[in-house]
Amino acid sequence: MIRRHVLTALAAALALSACGQKPADKTAAPKELTFSILSAENQASMAPLWQPMLDDMSEQLGIKVKPYFATNYTSLIEAMRFNQVQVGWFSALPALEAVRRADGQVLGRVIDSGGVDSYESVLIVKKGSGITLDDVLKCGKRYSFGIGDAKSTSGTLAPMTYLFSPRGIEPAACFKGVRSASHQANVFSVANGVLDVATNNSVGLVFAGRENPEIAAKIEVIWRSPPLPESSIVARKDLDPAIKEKLRQFFLTYGTGTGPRADKQREVLKGLAYGGFRPADDSYLDPIREMEASEALADAKRGGDAAKIAKAQAAYDDIRAKAAQRRAVNPDV
Repeated sequence: MIRRHVLTALAAALALSACGQKPADKTAAPKELTFSILSAENQASMAPLWQPMLDDMSEQLGIKVKPYFATNYTSLIEAMRFNQVQVGWFSALPALEAVRRADGQVLGRVIDSGGVDSYESVLIVKKGSGITLDDVLKCGKRYSFGIGDAKSTSGTLAPMTYLFSPRGIEPAACFKGVRSASHQANVFSVANGVLDVATNNSVGLVFAGRENPEIAAKIEVIWRSPPLPESSIVARKDLDPAIKEKLRQFFLTYGTGTGPRADKQREVLKGLAYGGFRPADDSYLDPIREMEASEALADAKRGGDAAKIAKAQAAYDDIRAKAAQRRAVNPDV
């Protein structure tokens, strides 16, 4: 019995020794990739639009690429953080969070069908309601308000940064009720009179007009933000470098060139309301960093603490200076 235990222990030690001699390669090429997609509209409508691109991606990479649909931005970030997904489509603010917290790296950015790499946050009301932007900004708890996910660039950050915070308006104190929901839910709620006012974005309205023209015809825009950085493709930094470069080239060349294959790819992009992709790195998110810092400064000013205001102001100035420096080196950012 003792001899058996000794032999078992010796075998285990030898196995461990062998493992030590040949450590696992953390950057070995994966056999499968998971690509995350925010179901900003709904999975049933988004899946058919993305699957042809994922099939093309699988063919070019030589490995299976499967989708991961999430209904909120936090789920996307956490899935990448815990390596449940290795690459995905992120709007700007969640992309920044993925870079910070989920070992993410920007591979490229989206452009629309006209070659523009930005979009707008909007405020919508029911057509014929008579509600104007001036009415909304008077507050007085007159209207119900639909805001976006807390991590939404256009649904929350942009309207706070460019519309409400500069006027000292806190939505919870301004409106008779505030509800957080997806862009699609906000469109339906406003169109059906469930909400008086809601946030959305110019891309979301394109989808609404295409998927539900009768609903889209019932809403109108009363405010538009300055241009916001379009969404991006983000991959984990520890993904095999060869696979990561193949991914980068796949997106940057997708829908380019001539011939039936390129024509088919352009049709796929058209379904997503995209024109293609451009090179980008994490510096493309500088406008989001500035918006965040601006919001932090506005929040500090609302609190009235001089020390916190000074700290927030210093952070804001530092972020703006670094962004300006990067733009001076690379004006295309």
